[in-house]
Amino acid sequence: MSNWNHFTDHSDWGCDMHGRDLARRAVSRRGFMKSGALALVGTSVIPSFLVRSVMAEVSTAKANNKKLVVIFQRGAADGLNVVVPYAEKNYYAMRPTIAIQKKEVLDLNGFFGLHPAMASFKPLYDQGHLAIVHAAGSPDSSRSHFDAQDYMESGTPGVKVTQDGWLNRALQVGPPEGKPTAFRAVALGSQVPRTLQGKLSSIAVNNLADFSVGGKGPQISPISNAFQAMYDESSDSMLHGTGEETFEAVRMLKAADPAKYQPAPGVDYPKSPFGNSLKQIAQLMKANLGVEAAFSDIGGWDTHQNQGNANGQLANRLKDFSDSIAAFWKDMGPEAESVTLVTMSEFGRTARQNGTGGTDHGHANVMFVLGGQVRGGKVYGKWPGLANEQLNEGRDLTVTTDFRNVLGEAAYKTLGAKNLDVVFPNAQVRPDHFLNFI
Repeated sequence: MSNWNHFTDHSDWGCDMHGRDLARRAVSRRGFMKSGALALVGTSVIPSFLVRSVMAEVSTAKANNKKLVVIFQRGAADGLNVVVPYAEKNYYAMRPTIAIQKKEVLDLNGFFGLHPAMASFKPLYDQGHLAIVHAAGSPDSSRSHFDAQDYMESGTPGVKVTQDGWLNRALQVGPPEGKPTAFRAVALGSQVPRTLQGKLSSIAVNNLADFSVGGKGPQISPISNAFQAMYDESSDSMLHGTGEETFEAVRMLKAADPAKYQPAPGVDYPKSPFGNSLKQIAQLMKANLGVEAAFSDIGGWDTHQNQGNANGQLANRLKDFSDSIAAFWKDMGPEAESVTLVTMSEFGRTARQNGTGGTDHGHANVMFVLGGQVRGGKVYGKWPGLANEQLNEGRDLTVTTDFRNVLGEAAYKTLGAKNLDVVFPNAQVRPDHFLNFI
């Protein structure tokens, strides 16, 4: 049976010279700039953030203390086993061995329930901090991971020639008052992701500890020392230009002393790459470095085989995902009030399980929105149903909410990105179409 009307009315819905020489030999300028611990993207040979003073006046969004965190689940997460429509009879018929049983789901509203591995999300939902948007996705029908991720990160489904990312554009059209710091837009990783590429300078930090002051006395880490050594003895204008200001970004990180960071009492991040990335985002934000937008991703969602049900491959991935985000939320403490976090994945997976105990590439998926201003404790969007005749191409959950509408509302209300026609061209993303989860 159709459950379309069940959710349709939710409109509120440091070191010596020898060491420096070794470091300089170890890291070439080009290699460091391209894929080192601090990767840079800007509009000119010298990225603009390197020539700005750390004492610069920060932007309006920071003055208002609002921050947007974007999480990408790479590999296409199985939304139907993440937020389970356990009241749908066909759900169990289509997934005889991988379905999450009713007695196992963490009930949300009598129709949907969280996967049991996501127990850390349940209090966030119950407290009204976590909102869920189901049956969300791209209007483009591609089942290619590469294309679908590219379309989502560019914000232009079906268009392969877009040069920049939606989040970079969103920051460009935010309030113009003030000047941003070096860390206005930051990603945790070895390179700036598609989402943050564009005219506005962004940075990627692979590991904050690479820039810390470690050991006894002022021993500077090898990577940051190599960067400084390259500057000291280079005549290349790429590394000079503005002198000491060139290294404000590195100095800002050193001042934050990442190696000594301690999360808030009671916070225990998962010992995983994703858990570590969110821990570092929290550190950057709490150090008042001027972060307005942060990005991280987590892979491992391509469950074609042996997906598991309440236990197994997907469950393990979901525990890392939800526990890391919940730890980040708790670690931010009172500052969480100004944070909005949104999650996305390139597409969902087939409604029916396949012959190897997994699911194949699908269409609609689920998105989470977490924040101090979020109207949580609700599942937003229109539910299309799982009856055979309601499936997209007879195999997938149908998209009823364009992912750009979700990201658009988050950018509009968090970053002040009012010109959504620039952020998402030709998408008709407008405030009167928002789900009003913020």
